[in-house]
Amino acid sequence: MGLQCGIVGLPNVGKSTLFNCLSNAHALAANYPFATIEPNVGVVNIPDERLFTLEKLVNPQRVVPTTVEIVDIAGLVAGASKGEGLGNQFLSNIRNTDAIVHVIRCFEDDNVVHVNGNIDPVRDKEIIDIELQLKDLESVEKKMAKLEKMLKGNDKEAKAGLEVLEVYREHLSKGQSARTAPVEEEDKRFIADINLLTVKPILYVCNVDEKAAATGNQYTQALMQAVAGEKAEVLIICAALEADIAELDTYEERMLFLNDLGLSEPGISKLIKSSYLLLDLITYFTAGEKEVRAWTITKGTKAPQAAGVIHSDFERGFIRAEVIKYDDFVHYGSEAAVRAAGKLNVEGKDYVVHDGDIMHFRFNV
Repeated sequence: MGLQCGIVGLPNVGKSTLFNCLSNAHALAANYPFATIEPNVGVVNIPDERLFTLEKLVNPQRVVPTTVEIVDIAGLVAGASKGEGLGNQFLSNIRNTDAIVHVIRCFEDDNVVHVNGNIDPVRDKEIIDIELQLKDLESVEKKMAKLEKMLKGNDKEAKAGLEVLEVYREHLSKGQSARTAPVEEEDKRFIADINLLTVKPILYVCNVDEKAAATGNQYTQALMQAVAGEKAEVLIICAALEADIAELDTYEERMLFLNDLGLSEPGISKLIKSSYLLLDLITYFTAGEKEVRAWTITKGTKAPQAAGVIHSDFERGFIRAEVIKYDDFVHYGSEAAVRAAGKLNVEGKDYVVHDGDIMHFRFNV
């Protein structure tokens, strides 16, 4: 689907380390600001235990997981909204993403320079918030100026748009992000064309040292309190630890390593899953002897459009969808057994696909 999460943050917070763990890409890593110049893009497999279960039951020739794109974007500094540092480039790159993963430094290390001299995750978060909000305020005011010119012709749509944009301007001027503005869903159409930065969903990642990987520390607690009103998810990850885990050869070695640290799964797996959910995505499956495959769709997608993810002909000539619930497939052990038990449902064009559905499409073109 080409949906992207952008990893953002101040310089030297661990963005590129996390990105390398995610994608096995090798971004330039150096202990100074602006180490990442061009945004690196990695296509990341979504960890999904259901695929392994289906593989055992179906025994296909191959298994294909679903993916999401992760973009490592240059480190931001105060003044970016006015072009400081790599500000203009940073803001342009993040504007092209669908959601934000904000990495915040929550560890002390004298060997790693902090761009602002000391560790303060709440301040660091606010620096990026302010820069994005200022840029959004600029975008809102530019559109308001255009709509004001249209008012002379007594344009009712322009008048309605100005009222909505005024809500956003006031909200942003108070240092609050557009995603929390008190605007009705149908009125958000007035900002669709200006692609506001702070309207994007956000996930905060606290990068901690090894000691705090399982339980967090005073820095992560302070950040959680600061974002409590945002309804945003906060993850605690030790990027250096994730890099060590990535170097282990086998699944068994990784699990032993994690168990010794009191962890149940790699933080990277949690990050990928959370990024996927952040984009409001779900997964459906196709399962046959040739292939078991996961497919990505947006929550609320109907059957014909879900079929179109496989091929446009499937959507154009859609007749019906045969749907098996994942739990039923696992319980009965095969498609034939599910059919015999009467648990295979035939659905039409209005069927809304659910996460985990196993689907077979009938079409004619």
